[in-house]
Amino acid sequence: MQKNVGGIDRTVRIVIGLALIVLALTGTIGVWGWIGVLPLASGLLGSCPWYPLFGINTCPMKKSS
Repeated sequence: MQKNVGGIDRTVRIVIGLALIVLALTGTIGVWGWIGVLPLASGLLGSCPWYPLFGINTCPMKKSS
């Protein structure tokens, strides 16, 4: 899997994912909160399967020497 999720994007995905999961565990938003597993996983892995479909890449470009 090619990494296509940059630093800020990864952080936001992890925070949102964890927040949704915590809200689901506490019963605040019900079972829909488990959808937080998706942004959490993509944030931890650094790859979003939807980004290539839309031509998005938030990873910084590598410098060539």
